[in-house]
Amino acid sequence: MDEHNISIDGVGTLAFSDNLKVYQICDKIVRKYAGDLRIGYSFTDFVIQDGKVEACLITRDEAMENIRVLINNSNYGGRFHEIITASADTDFVVRYGSYDNLQEQIFKAGEIVEFGMESAYFIGDRITIVPQALTGKVQLLSVERSQGIPQYRGTIEILKTADGLAVINEVLLEEYLYSVVPSEMPASYPLEALKAQAVCARTYAYRKMLNSGLSAYGAHLDDSTSYQVYNNIKENVATTKAVRETKGELLYVEDALVDAYYYSTSCGFGTTADIWKSGSPAPEYLKAKRIGSVSADETLNETALMDEDAFSTYIENVYDSDYDSSEGWYRWNYIVEKADAELIASRMQERHKANKRLVLKCTKNDTVVINEIDIFTKIYDITCGQRGPGGVLDNLIIETDCGIYQVIGEYNIRYVLNNGETMVRKQDGVDVDSPTLLPSAFFVMEVIKDGEYVTGYEINGGGYGHGVGMSQNGAKHMAEAGMNSEKILTFFYDGSAVHSVY
Repeated sequence: MDEHNISIDGVGTLAFSDNLKVYQICDKIVRKYAGDLRIGYSFTDFVIQDGKVEACLITRDEAMENIRVLINNSNYGGRFHEIITASADTDFVVRYGSYDNLQEQIFKAGEIVEFGMESAYFIGDRITIVPQALTGKVQLLSVERSQGIPQYRGTIEILKTADGLAVINEVLLEEYLYSVVPSEMPASYPLEALKAQAVCARTYAYRKMLNSGLSAYGAHLDDSTSYQVYNNIKENVATTKAVRETKGELLYVEDALVDAYYYSTSCGFGTTADIWKSGSPAPEYLKAKRIGSVSADETLNETALMDEDAFSTYIENVYDSDYDSSEGWYRWNYIVEKADAELIASRMQERHKANKRLVLKCTKNDTVVINEIDIFTKIYDITCGQRGPGGVLDNLIIETDCGIYQVIGEYNIRYVLNNGETMVRKQDGVDVDSPTLLPSAFFVMEVIKDGEYVTGYEINGGGYGHGVGMSQNGAKHMAEAGMNSEKILTFFYDGSAVHSVY
């Protein structure tokens, strides 16, 4: 479904009427919108007149057990494929054709079939690959992942679009999680941490099933870091056990599903969802807080660390009471010996194009104006403009020969100050590539100058990731200390409770 058309199984693709009406008629009559339709589910009756959909009547509100995942091409390089080469570990059927002329061809286990844009199988828009055994898996030989050639439970659909072939995997939500949890958290972590991760991942996925982010492809989400990494690492006994022991469990605050954000490692503090500047109120259950046991120094709290001096003192030290304190990413260092002003300017231009409100130029009287970002060649200074709760850097000031600029938001700051070449040194002494982003925006910065110009800078930071929701390494150490998954979840998502949806 897109804003103009909808593809209905057994009917075909139809346009929406200009006067489209959507209602939920189960339990009580409620006005809804096209975005509320459940992609992949027959919960809706459609009123069709003169070849257009005039109304959608949502007749059921039931638990959903299948998820539809858009599969990126090799190494997550993009959503479209030129060629799809597939096989299966059992006999499998390829179904193709139009709704009124559906055809199928049976292949033996291990046989290989290839599909391109001009494939003879494209009589209709979609081709479906279905293993004949319920335990069968489809192999996508043309796709590469860290595990090698990925295999997929459920069915594979191939959709022909103007941009290339799109691949959708429809699979049971629980089986989807078998391949998400090991891709998002090491299987060696304690079971209670893995169970907390499973509940988070299931909750995140279920929110997308309720409101699809990729409805134009008939998918709920994709398999990359844009959503949740899926099937990059092989299924594992420990992570599958964690999924099974939490079957159907979702995380709620009152009657609403939680935004179950998570990230790798904290610096000892987390922050709120305000860092993303969405314009919507941040959920109150995603609090900025100390991620550790009670500290002897109670003056160190999420509000105090919004002060530059207080945060600088905090980030330059290690606190054993922080749950993540023994992790390599708890503290890190990044030294750029030769700052490239033009590279910083070009990266600012990229982020300005993505969101003009978050990379801004200031006039001489400090009035913010939204205009194009110049390619400056000299930098006079780089300073912290503002910190958010927990000490996350929220506003960066860059003074240049073309004027003064503000870079707003943790992601933009991490992107602009990363030169794509310098390695990050973790607190354990290991140097790691950082090609796109700095590890986090929980850092302090000292510029290196030659005269009045900035020639380099040193960053001392902590944590890995955005800092909102659950720290995965924090959960690991909490589980090692004897906390169960529910206590871990209620710590990170304030006021939450686990309920089973089926």
